[in-house]
Amino acid sequence: MIKTWIQKAIQHPGKLHSDLGIPKPEKIPIKLLDAIIRAKAGQKITNPTSVGKKKILVSRKIEQRAILARNLKRLRK
Repeated sequence: MIKTWIQKAIQHPGKLHSDLGIPKPEKIPIKLLDAIIRAKAGQKITNPTSVGKKKILVSRKIEQRAILARNLKRLRK
């Protein structure tokens, strides 16, 4: 097992922040991550929170990044 799998999994740090229009120091809300994961690729969703873009086009890559972000947030606890 690779000890540094998290570092290898994050190839473009901050890319999800820029895709969602959320400034880097702010945290991405878990509610938004869940909405992205529930949506299918190619769908447009409305942001359930007040941070970032109001409408987001979900691609497979954004979905993968949201899954990783949600897992890493839960890993800390």
